Amino acid sequence: MTDSTVAADPRSISAGDRTLRILTTSDLAGLGIALADVVATVEGAYRTLAAGGSDNPRKLTVKPADGHSVAYAMLGRDGSRDVVAVKTSYKHGLHKDRGSQHYYTTLTLYDDVTGLPVAMMDCGRIGSLRTPAVSALLARECAPPGARSALVIGTGTQGRLALPFLLTTLPDLERLMLSGTHPEGIAAVREELRAHFPDRDVELVTDLRAAAGDADVLVATAGGHTTAAVEADWLRPGALSVLVGHGLAPSTLHRADRVVATSEAQMKVTGTDMADAAGGFPTVDAEFPAVLAGTATGRGTARERVFAYNSGLVVTDIALGQRFAQLALDQGLGTQVALWR
Repeated sequence: MTDSTVAADPRSISAGDRTLRILTTSDLAGLGIALADVVATVEGAYRTLAAGGSDNPRKLTVKPADGHSVAYAMLGRDGSRDVVAVKTSYKHGLHKDRGSQHYYTTLTLYDDVTGLPVAMMDCGRIGSLRTPAVSALLARECAPPGARSALVIGTGTQGRLALPFLLTTLPDLERLMLSGTHPEGIAAVREELRAHFPDRDVELVTDLRAAAGDADVLVATAGGHTTAAVEADWLRPGALSVLVGHGLAPSTLHRADRVVATSEAQMKVTGTDMADAAGGFPTVDAEFPAVLAGTATGRGTARERVFAYNSGLVVTDIALGQRFAQLALDQGLGTQVALWR
C-alpha cells in the first residue's frame, strides 16, 4: 500500500449519468491514504460545520425491546464539497461475542451541484479511520500541557489505530500503554503501530488501575463485553479520558471537571450506558467543532480532568468518504449499476 497525501479537488468527481458507482470493501482496502491526510480531512469537516457551512442533523436510532440489534440512519451535507450523503449502520447479535455478530454500514454520496449520484460504498474502513482521527484531534486540543503518556483500552478495530493517530497529533508522547486480553488483537495493535512508526512499541499493562493513574491521555475503545471500567478516582490530575466504545466507568463523565462531546445530542442517544441512576447526563461544557473553531474551550486549566465523548458525526464520514471515492474513481475502481433505469 502506498500513502497518498495530495488532496483531490473536492469538486472533481464526475458523475456523467444516472448510474451509481458501487465501491466494495475490497475496492477501498487497497487505497493508500496518510494518517495526516485523514486528520486534516476530518478537521476540515468539523471547521466547516462550526462555521455553519454544513448540516449534521441528529441521527435516528431503532432498537428492538430485547436489544439484539441496533440500527442508525444519518443524513448530512458537506458545504465545502457540495456533497449530500446518507449513512446507515446496522449491527445484529449484540448479546453474542464479536465473531458471531453481523455488522453492515454504508455511505451513499450525491453531488449537490449536478444533482447526480457519486458513489455508494462500504463505510467500514471510513469509520475505522475517522474515529481514531477524531480521538487524536480531541487529544491535541484537550490533553494536558506536555502530555507524555497514553493508555489505549481495547484491541479491536478502533484500538488498533488509536496509537498511530495519537502519535500523529501528539508526536511527543513517550510512554504508550495498552490494556487488552485478546492475543490476536494485541499483536494487531503492535503490527499497526510499527507499520506507521517502526521505531515505536507499546507496553502491555495488566494493572489497569495503575496504568490509568500514569496516563495523561486515555482512549477507551473496548467492546461491550469488556470488564474494564476505569473509575474517576483512578485518574491523575489533568488527565484526558476519551470514550469511543467501552472501558470507562460513568464516574469519569459525572465527576469530570470539564465535559467535551463531538455532539451533546448524540451522546445522549448512543451513550446511555454512561447515564446516572436517573438516566441523566452532566451538562456538556463544549462541543468539539466549536473547540476547533476557537469559540469554545476544550481545557481550562492544566489540572482539570477532562472527559471527551467521541461519537461519529456524519459530516466527517462524508468528507472522508468523498476523499476515498475520488481516489477510487481516479483508479477506475468500483462497479457501475444502473439503479434508476
